[in-house]
Order: sequence, then C-alpha cells, then structure tokens
Amino acid sequence: MTGLEKITSQIQEEAKDSAAKKLEAAKKEADEILAEAKKACEAMEAEAAEKDALLKTNYESRAKSSAEQQRRTALLRAKQEIIADVIEEAYVTLKKKDAKGYFLTMEKILKTYALAEDGEIYFSKEDLARMPAGFEKKIEAAAKERGGSLVLKKEPKAIADGFVLVYGGIEENCTLRALFDAKRDQLQDQVNAILFL
Repeated sequence: MTGLEKITSQIQEEAKDSAAKKLEAAKKEADEILAEAKKACEAMEAEAAEKDALLKTNYESRAKSSAEQQRRTALLRAKQEIIADVIEEAYVTLKKKDAKGYFLTMEKILKTYALAEDGEIYFSKEDLARMPAGFEKKIEAAAKERGGSLVLKKEPKAIADGFVLVYGGIEENCTLRALFDAKRDQLQDQVNAILFL
C-alpha cells in the first residue's frame, strides 16, 4: 500500500469514525427530542382528559341543577294551581250558600265595610228577590253600630253577588269576587299554610 493510499485510507477511516459519532449524536438527540415530545403529548393528553372530566362534571352539575329547578318550578306551579282551585271553590261555595247562610255572610261583610256615614246599599236582582225578611233591619243595625246609616235601595245593581255601598257618590264594591280579589294574597298564604306547611 503506498503512502497516498494509507493517507486516503486513514482519512476515510477518520471520516467514517466522525460520521459514526455524528450519526450517533444525532440519533441520541433525536431520541431525546422524541422522548420530550412524547412527554409533552402525554401531558397534553392528561390536561385534555382533565378538562374533559371537568367539562363533563360541570355539564352534569348544570343538567342536575336545571332538572332540579324544573322540578321546583313544576311543584310551585302545581301548588299555585291547587291554591287557586281551593280559593275558587271557597268563592263558589260562599256564593251558592242557601239564603240564610249567604245573608249571614253578607251581614258579617257589612259590619266590616260599613262606614260612619250616611249611605245606600245595593244588591243584585237575584239577591233582592231572595233576601230574608228582617234583613233590612240588620243592615240598619250594622250601619248604626259603625256610627252611620244605610238605606236599602230596591233598584238592583248589575252585580253577580254581594253588594255595593254608596257614600256621597263614592261606591265601595263589596261583591264576593271583588273581596276575594282584594284579599287574594292573604288567602293564598292562608291556604298554603293549611295545605303545605
């Protein structure tokens, strides 16, 4: 082997060694990069799984909360309907009482709403027709008890039930519907307390 061949062979040998070392270093660096990338992917997957679990928990919580709210709303609506039905039944029962019971109620209402003034009282055509004998004296007595006087007017008012008091041109609507409507909140509270508390 000549000197030139030896030098060429040595250069080739050194180049192979250098290339092998660089290749090994590049492989090692590539393995490290892959390992870091794998680690980063695993971290991202774990983070995504955690976010997914959190989203799922939040969604389930919201769904449960929404279902509970809908249940409470439906329950409240049902209670309100029951209360309204009870109040309406009370109104109908009061309105359909026999003449004696009905006018006993009218007398109680009159004692509550009569003023210490001179006035007039009007009933419906039907109530004037079924008014018990002596009720006019009860009207006068109830008004006198409050320090006023009331005159029963024989011309009927266009009302379904109850009566209308007139003092100096000002009317006080004492129909059962008007009284029930005016006391609706109190009646609802009382019925609720009886039925649901």
